Amino acid sequence: MKLFRVIRNFQGDEDGAVTVDWVVLTAAVVGLGVAALAAIRSGTGSLTSKISQHLNAATISTTF
Repeated sequence: MKLFRVIRNFQGDEDGAVTVDWVVLTAAVVGLGVAALAAIRSGTGSLTSKISQHLNAATISTTF
């Protein structure tokens, strides 16, 4: 009968379920972040190139 008590306690214990929920939610947030970065990566690379070209073409006047 001790085995049935152990099984009943195991079924009623929910401590690990919360941990699993948080792991799944955290993985989903990280996955969405990676997907967002992948989606905007090409656009930011192009923009960075344009900014670099503009700054390299700029001249600074040192006289008034």
